Amino acid sequence: MTQQALSPALQGASVVITHHVSPALQAEYEIWLQEIGPLCRASEGLLDWHIIRPVAGYTDTYSVMIRYQTEQHLTQWLDSPARKALIAKAAHLLAGQDEYQISSGLDFLFAQSNLPAAKPPVRWKQFLLTWSAIFPLVSVVPLLVVPLLDASGLPQSRVLHTFFVTGVVVALMVYVVMPRYSKLMRHWLHR
Repeated sequence: MTQQALSPALQGASVVITHHVSPALQAEYEIWLQEIGPLCRASEGLLDWHIIRPVAGYTDTYSVMIRYQTEQHLTQWLDSPARKALIAKAAHLLAGQDEYQISSGLDFLFAQSNLPAAKPPVRWKQFLLTWSAIFPLVSVVPLLVVPLLDASGLPQSRVLHTFFVTGVVVALMVYVVMPRYSKLMRHWLHR
């Protein structure tokens, strides 16, 4: 069965939740994460759950990325009474609302903020664009990151190198490359 033949109920879905938390309240927010994290990880259909923490002196944003087997599983968690109660409990910690964006597959990489209702591009175009962005990154990033890791005194380990290289590649893809690349290629992507 091809990816396009799958019904939406059978495709994976992801959400990126952003919370702006004052540095003075981040310790309390971390305690709150220890409360909501196990509930989220135990919810039906969960595939994975990741947190990107703020960088001190640079940002106050926590980004929580959650992937589920289906969009139904995801909305079930987001609308659950347990999550709603915990979000209400943390409201005083947040500078603003509990903001999130739901996407299926890698659609979040191709979202256009100026076209909120735009349909994601077809999968084969997403595949080609993602591949053409990842290939140069996985070719160049190890040449830059591995010597830095070796010079830092960390043990020379293929697993450790791969861990850091893939982390840099994913961060570059999500935050630097794809927002600009998909904007540059938007006419081809959405045609």
